[in-house]
Amino acid sequence: MHPLSLFPSLFTWELASPFLIRLVLAAVLLHWAYRELRNPVATIHAKGLCIIEGIAGILLLIGLYAQGAALVAAIDLLVRLMGRVAKKSFLTDGVNYYLILLILAVSLMLTGPGFLAFDLPL
Repeated sequence: MHPLSLFPSLFTWELASPFLIRLVLAAVLLHWAYRELRNPVATIHAKGLCIIEGIAGILLLIGLYAQGAALVAAIDLLVRLMGRVAKKSFLTDGVNYYLILLILAVSLMLTGPGFLAFDLPL
């Protein structure tokens, strides 16, 4: 029996939430990686970071080692947030975006991959 809810029948779909979170986080990471790889003036450090983001995005997309990939994404987003805080631009629109993505990554680490993931049977 689940606690009081407006829509208790939706609890049968509870694995859909981490699945959607996983897809959104993967799409953002893959977009960032693609954009940085296409940038001709990107530094070696930036290209290395985008390869890590791309691998994490692919792992999240297929649902393989999703919690580890979410941890990598969370660390990446935390570093991006700390860079913005150092520039004294905290709680601006771009930083709020990073903060929401960080919470999505942490949520995915805690809940697991959801539907249609290779991690699910583990």
